[in-house]
Amino acid sequence: MFTMSEPNPSIPVRVADGLEQLAAKVREMTVDRAAVAVTWAAVGVIAFVAGVTAIVWLLVGIFRALGTLMGTETAYAVVGLILILVGAFVWSRRYPQDRPTQQE
Repeated sequence: MFTMSEPNPSIPVRVADGLEQLAAKVREMTVDRAAVAVTWAAVGVIAFVAGVTAIVWLLVGIFRALGTLMGTETAYAVVGLILILVGAFVWSRRYPQDRPTQQE
C-alpha cells in the first residue's frame, strides 16, 4: 500500500505520457493541417503566376508574329479582337445559367 510520503512512480510517467499524447493530438489537428493549407496556397500562387506569365508570353509571341507578317497596326487590331472576344465570353459566363434574372 502507498502512503503519502511514497508516491507511485508510475503516476508521473502516465501523466507525462498523457500530456505528450494530448500535445501530439492538438498539433495533428491544428499545426499539421495549417501547414498543409499553407503549402497548397503557395503552390496555387506559383501556378497562378506561371499561368499568367505563360499567357502574357503567348500574347507577346502572337503580336510579334503578326507584326512581322502584317504590320504593327494590324497586329494591334488582331490581338485586340482576340482579347475582346475572350472578354465577351468570360463576361457571358459570369452567372450560372439556372439562376433567375434579377428584375428591379
